[in-house]
Amino acid sequence: MTGLTPYLLFPGNAAEALRHYESIFGGTLHLFDYASASRTDGPSDAIAHGMLLDGPVEIAGADAGKGEPSVQMAGMFFSLLGTADPETLGRWFDQLAEGGEVLDALQKRPWGDYDGTLVDRYGVRWLIGHQG
Repeated sequence: MTGLTPYLLFPGNAAEALRHYESIFGGTLHLFDYASASRTDGPSDAIAHGMLLDGPVEIAGADAGKGEPSVQMAGMFFSLLGTADPETLGRWFDQLAEGGEVLDALQKRPWGDYDGTLVDRYGVRWLIGHQG
């Protein structure tokens, strides 16, 4: 790891969400369930810790334990500005938007750069773009 890695708590669908991100960004996904972590605050097959590593985007997460809140994002985005070539960023935007909501389409801005925002199917907000 060389930088900030988001760690998200999901409401029981961490494996699904992290596999979805793996299908978009690539990398290597590691999942560890509650049973293997000796956790008893949720179902034994719930995810105690998951990591998407070795790709252009790294994300970690787990299923929220009993009494823990799950993903709620307001007033922020995960920014992927310029993290890949324009074609790849456009593909990521479209894939993340599937089943979610496009807030502002990926488009050219008056200053010449391209960006757009969306909320994916898991409630995660993304800002994606590149220089013109």
